[in-house]
Amino acid sequence: MNMSEFLGQESAFFELAQQRNLIFYHKGYFSHNIVAAMSEVVKLQLEVAGVGAPTRRKLFSSFIEISQNIVHYSSDLLDDGQEQGGAIREGAVYIITEAERQRHLMLCVNPIAPTAVKDLRETLEPLRNMSPDEIKQAYKVSLRADTPPQSKGAGLGFLTMARDASEPLEFAFFPRVDDPETTLFCLKTII
Repeated sequence: MNMSEFLGQESAFFELAQQRNLIFYHKGYFSHNIVAAMSEVVKLQLEVAGVGAPTRRKLFSSFIEISQNIVHYSSDLLDDGQEQGGAIREGAVYIITEAERQRHLMLCVNPIAPTAVKDLRETLEPLRNMSPDEIKQAYKVSLRADTPPQSKGAGLGFLTMARDASEPLEFAFFPRVDDPETTLFCLKTII
């Protein structure tokens, strides 16, 4: 690929990102340190985009939860991070603004083991059918509960996102044809 072809592709991506009101996009590796650095960028991007304070708080909170989910549960492990204080795992997150509908979409994608699909589905499906009051109540109960086995938290991440979302969380699982040991987990929240 010559330089003009490369620049043409890059400018096309830039134009598409502007047309879609892309606020933030990252595909690659996530760790606690990388998430901390990206958090500063997300805060600034949301502020520069003129997003109101209550919506910024919800978007930022959901961004942290989505990113932590990738750090803790993505099956694509680059480094277990025991010596550095945290795992380095692969995933993707993007945030866009739908100005005409006055809402923001956040989507994450990360690889998981096919054996994790059932547990994730059992965790997420009830959230889709709960009222906002039921979600708030479940959140309060989780705050007081012990951390479940195999969990890196008290199960608050999805509840936090469901609490802050304006519509039910959407999720899907896509088995990878090229890698039968991996399923892609996609999660979308609308704020």
